[in-house]
Amino acid sequence: MGGWIFLGLIVLAALWLVSGYNGLVGLRQRCKQAFGDIDVQLKQRHDLIPNLVETVKGYAAHERGTLEEVVRARNAAVSAQGPAAMASAEGALSGALGKLFALSEAYPDLKANQNFIELQNQLADIENKIAAARRFFNNAAAEYNATREGVPGVFYANAMGFAPQEFFNLDEGERKEASAPPQVKF
Repeated sequence: MGGWIFLGLIVLAALWLVSGYNGLVGLRQRCKQAFGDIDVQLKQRHDLIPNLVETVKGYAAHERGTLEEVVRARNAAVSAQGPAAMASAEGALSGALGKLFALSEAYPDLKANQNFIELQNQLADIENKIAAARRFFNNAAAEYNATREGVPGVFYANAMGFAPQEFFNLDEGERKEASAPPQVKF
């Protein structure tokens, strides 16, 4: 009788561990899917920026420094890998775009240009989608990390290759740069 109880406990423990492992796998996949959603939105944003730069060039060609900064920031954002590096690059890109939009205040013809207005609206829509996708990803990452660090995951997560998931956040310096009002000098 004692052997059956012992065997039953072993089976229950194995089921508990398998269930926990499968839960971690599911949560890791949800993080990958959520990160893929962010990636899609960022690619749309990156594809829109060259059109925006070309539109501004037609009206403010002598603002070369600002335009080059936007292009550099876009290229850095396109080549960034991983949530932390992408968040950093996207923060720099947001700051550069803020400076670009500040130029429109100095050029009334640009500000009234229908193509510029449409591109600006599309970019604002994409920014909202990125923010929503980032919130979803960070929620999935938090749930995954909590499960990974809780029982039973804490006993085997590291050994089974379940690494902690980084969040897609701007650090404090980048957050200030992205939200600071652009400086326009004439």
